Amino acid sequence: MPSESRLTIDNSPPVGFHYRLAVLTWGGKFIDGYTLGVLTIALAVLPSDFGMTSFYSGLVGAAALFGLFLGSLFIGPLADRIGRRRLYTADLALFLVASLAQLFVQDALQLFAVRLVLGVAIGIDYAVGPTYLSEMLPKKLRGPLLGGLSAVWRFGFLASIVVGYFMSGLGPDAWKWILVTSAIPTAVVMALRLGSPESPRWLVQQGRYGEADAIVKKYINPEAGVDDLVEAHESGTARRSNWAAMKALFSPRWRSRTFYAGFFWIAQATPQTAIFTFLPSLFVALGLAGGLTPTLIQNAFFAFGGIVGMVVVNRISRRGLLISTFWMMAVSVAALAILPQPGAVVVVTCLCVYAFIEAVAGNLQFVYPSELFPTSIRAAGVGMAAALSRIGAAVGTFLFPILLASFGVQALMAGTVCLLVLGAVISQKMAPETGGRSLEESAAEEDRSPRAAQPEPN
Repeated sequence: MPSESRLTIDNSPPVGFHYRLAVLTWGGKFIDGYTLGVLTIALAVLPSDFGMTSFYSGLVGAAALFGLFLGSLFIGPLADRIGRRRLYTADLALFLVASLAQLFVQDALQLFAVRLVLGVAIGIDYAVGPTYLSEMLPKKLRGPLLGGLSAVWRFGFLASIVVGYFMSGLGPDAWKWILVTSAIPTAVVMALRLGSPESPRWLVQQGRYGEADAIVKKYINPEAGVDDLVEAHESGTARRSNWAAMKALFSPRWRSRTFYAGFFWIAQATPQTAIFTFLPSLFVALGLAGGLTPTLIQNAFFAFGGIVGMVVVNRISRRGLLISTFWMMAVSVAALAILPQPGAVVVVTCLCVYAFIEAVAGNLQFVYPSELFPTSIRAAGVGMAAALSRIGAAVGTFLFPILLASFGVQALMAGTVCLLVLGAVISQKMAPETGGRSLEESAAEEDRSPRAAQPEPN
């Protein structure tokens, strides 16, 4: 382990570049959240002659999530082969084209196809954005700034609800104009990302030590270097074949971390994505007329929870935050599973509390997976975790309107409670602690016991 007196990426003082890069990466997550959230209002104002049955509603709602699965699964390993920088910009070009294409769709199948492509672009950003940012940040900033990705995602989701709310009265084609608004932030962020440097950690993995050192000195600190990364690479502790990344993830050494990274994300994202996609319909099913207004209120709690999550992510151990929030989320929606006809106050309170806690917990979705894997398979690992999470989210979103129509809201809420309790139990058994360590330490070759001594949060 390098001496703390030697300046490295992990222990260098924060500089403007760190925050600028965080803002550019946050911009991608704002777009991700906006693109997924904007469908919530668009589905609610679709004209009756569009042919959006429960089946097609679930299919279109899940389309971006299926695409996200494909993008995360296949582009993650590509980023470990060709680098982070090119995909960091290219994914937004795909975003922009697909966003504009929504203006021309004529039926549910066409909308499904375009939303699928949008999901692929989101999947690329899920795999590359957190990986790239984590490899540039010192460890004291990694928790809050990576956690900020989740908070900004929630603000993107909230912004789309607000925009859709005020555009919903534009006539029978309002849904198209609501959807296409995602092109605006996409164009802005894409332009700002041009010229971003390559990840020094990735360059070291390729043996390009001089380039890596020059980037660190130019962008982070003239006195900093990559000697610690070079030593780790040449000693073999960080060396890994890029072509074997997917195989490595499921090797005996890494498969438990691969499974857990995907599982905790599934347990968090499946109910959250399904509930928020069809929130107006859910509120109506729970007896609240005019589902758009309570939808806006709950999304405000969702965004506020993201900010609180940024503050607490480095003050609580990663493992403790995961376990406690799973239990709190389960309790928050339990009343909706037990009470046959909950009143408006109970409904809004339960779902707002759930939204707040989920947002706090969700900050770890972009922090934790990046800390579980070494540089040689980090993008593949983050991409795999995101892809696995989208399986549950896509299935949950597809089935939500069908199950709601067939079994009612109580059964759906009971299933949500069961999944959250399972998340708490599995986390208790499997979640390793990664807080307060360098990336090399947190992704060490040796498996660490979940109950190992935990470092003080930094």
